[in-house]
Amino acid sequence: MQLMKLSIVVPVYNMAADNKLRFCLDSLVNQSIADYEIIAVDDASTDESLEILREYESHYPWKFKVIQSYENVKQGGARNKGIAAARGKWIGFVDSDDWIAPDMYEKLIDKAEKTGADVVGCDYCMVDTQTMRIGKLMPNNTMDQTGVLDHEKYKKLVMNPASMVIKVYLKAVIDENHLRFPEKTFYEDNCASPIWMLHFTHFEKVEEPLYYYYQHDASTVHEISMEKCEARLLMGKRLIEEARKYGFYKFYRQEFEFAFSKLYYMNTLFTYMLGIKKPRLGFLKKLADGMRQEFPDFQENIYYQSEFDKEQKKLAAMHMQSPLKFLIYFKLLYFYRNQIRGRIKKG
Repeated sequence: MQLMKLSIVVPVYNMAADNKLRFCLDSLVNQSIADYEIIAVDDASTDESLEILREYESHYPWKFKVIQSYENVKQGGARNKGIAAARGKWIGFVDSDDWIAPDMYEKLIDKAEKTGADVVGCDYCMVDTQTMRIGKLMPNNTMDQTGVLDHEKYKKLVMNPASMVIKVYLKAVIDENHLRFPEKTFYEDNCASPIWMLHFTHFEKVEEPLYYYYQHDASTVHEISMEKCEARLLMGKRLIEEARKYGFYKFYRQEFEFAFSKLYYMNTLFTYMLGIKKPRLGFLKKLADGMRQEFPDFQENIYYQSEFDKEQKKLAAMHMQSPLKFLIYFKLLYFYRNQIRGRIKKG
C-alpha cells in the first residue's frame, strides 16, 4: 500500500568531506512538496557519511530513513535497496554530491497530475561550487520526445533517454515490471535509462534546470580507470540483453545498435585513449572484437553516420581495421596537438 506521495532515494558512499553530503541533504529535507520521504542508503561508507545520515534521521524522523548496506553494491545496488523500501506513489533519485531546487518535485509531480504522465523530467545545470545560483544549463530530453509515447518517440528515447536523476517515476510501473538497476558496477544509468523509458506510456517535461550537478575532483566523470572502461563494456552488453529480454530489441534494432555503439564503443574508445596513461593494445583489440561480434555493420547505421563527426568516424574505422595502427596514430596525433597548444600558450 502506498502511504505517501513521493519517495526520494539517495545512494551514499563516502560523501562526508567538504560539506557535500550535508548540502545535498539540506536541499532534500526542505522540499516544498508535502507528504514525502527520503530514503538514504549508505553503501558501506568508510568515512563519516553514515553518522551524518543518522543525524538527519534523528532530526527528521517522520520523513528521513537510513538503510545501511554492509556490502558495497555501488550506486545501482543502493538504489535497488531504496526502491524496495519506498512507500511513495512517485519515486525520484538524487546523487549524494548533487542537490535540487526547493520546488523541484512539487513542479514535476504537479506536471504529472495535470497531464496524466507517468514519468516527468526537467533540465539540470552544472556547477563547481555549492550554490543555488543557476550554473551552466544542460538541457535534457527534447520536447519532441514528450507526450503520449508512440513508436517514433520511443526510438528517440532509446537513443537519448537522458539522465535518470532529473526525473520522477510512477512507482506502480517500476513494481509491475520489476525494474531495477545493475549492481556492483559503474554507469548503471546508461543501461537502465533507455530500458526503463520503454515501459512508461506518457512522458512530460518541465523546461527548467531544477537539478544541480556538482562537478568536483571526486566526480565519476573526472576519473577514468580500467575498471570504469570495463564497466562501460559490461553495461553495453547488458543493455542489449535487457532489450532482448523485454522484447524491445526487434522493434528498435537500429536504435539499440546506435546506443550500443555509443556506450560500448565510441565513448569507451576515446575516454580510454585520453584518460588511461598507458593504453594497452589488448584492450583495444577486445573493444574491436566486441563490436564485430554484436554489430559488425555498426558504421553503416544511419544514426551513427549523422551523430559522430568526420574525424571520430575516421579514427573508429582505423581502429576497427587495425588496433595497432590506431594506437600508434592516435598517440602521435595527440602528441603533435599538445606540442602545438604548448607553443600557442608560450606566445
